[in-house]
Amino acid sequence: MFQSYTIKDIAKALGLSTSTISRALSGSYKIGANTVKLVTEYAEKVNYRPNPIALSLKAHKSHSIGVVVCEVANNYFSQAINGIESVAYNSGYHVIITQTHESAAREQVNIEHLLSRHVDGLLVSLSAETTDVSFYQELKEKGLPIVFFDRIVPGIDTHKVYIDNFKAAFDATELLINNGFKKIAHITNSSNLLISRERLNGYLAALEKHQITFDQDYLVYCDHGGMLIHELETAIDELLALPNRPDALFTTNDRITTGCLPILKKRGIKVPDDMALAGFTNSDFAEWFAPSLTVVRQPAFEMGKLATEILIKSIESKRPIEEYTTHQFETELISRSSSASAIAF
Repeated sequence: MFQSYTIKDIAKALGLSTSTISRALSGSYKIGANTVKLVTEYAEKVNYRPNPIALSLKAHKSHSIGVVVCEVANNYFSQAINGIESVAYNSGYHVIITQTHESAAREQVNIEHLLSRHVDGLLVSLSAETTDVSFYQELKEKGLPIVFFDRIVPGIDTHKVYIDNFKAAFDATELLINNGFKKIAHITNSSNLLISRERLNGYLAALEKHQITFDQDYLVYCDHGGMLIHELETAIDELLALPNRPDALFTTNDRITTGCLPILKKRGIKVPDDMALAGFTNSDFAEWFAPSLTVVRQPAFEMGKLATEILIKSIESKRPIEEYTTHQFETELISRSSSASAIAF
């Protein structure tokens, strides 16, 4: 099994103090050349790597902040990043952006890289794969300012910026119901994400209010959030193959919502005549799709802006932060042709 060596391990093996090891590894002039050689050779032998968390927290402020998102090309996140940068640069901070591509492993690597560059704080939107958030708890306890936005972590006591996911999903589903659609399927992101669970609950609540029985076959997860086209194609094909095929789709993110139209068109499904569509997207071109898309639009720019203001305030605070804020934004439901009424007048 791979063993990760620490400064304490090296000090014990060589019979030296941890402070001597630390100075030798940093190239301090106060340590003799022979000792430096002894320590560095042994460190190389055991493949020692400095702890990026410790390095970051010991260093002076870098006036940079790290951003962790699933994908910059995602319409929501590109707009949120614009909001982040508008505040950061005006406040004298650089922004380092990383993408997880919905991978928990890549998220961890990205965080370690950001810490190795001594960022002063983090703005984080979790990857779809992430279930173990103890790493963030450790960082928070060590004093690193963290603000979660959009995809938040409920179990960690820190600042959070997100939307009312339940209400947004409820309203979009109810719009479809009021337009005459009763067999509404739900294509969503990974169930690991709190936003997926909250949006599912909103969808279910709308069905219950209108006394529509939930069909488990109408619930399909895309664990990569539509980033893998074949995953979304498989989800749609599964729904189209059902004996009691749905007459509408409610989708929960940019990639899934905008990806559905071309896939349905390729399979000869007319929207909204054969199947209606409503979903979350911040695409600026939603109005120009054929048909135009009914969407739940999030105030992404404002969310990124507020999250950054909160983070910088935390970074520059003279005292330890003991009280944390949760900011919940409202969304805008824009009704267009893709959800046009199925009721015959």
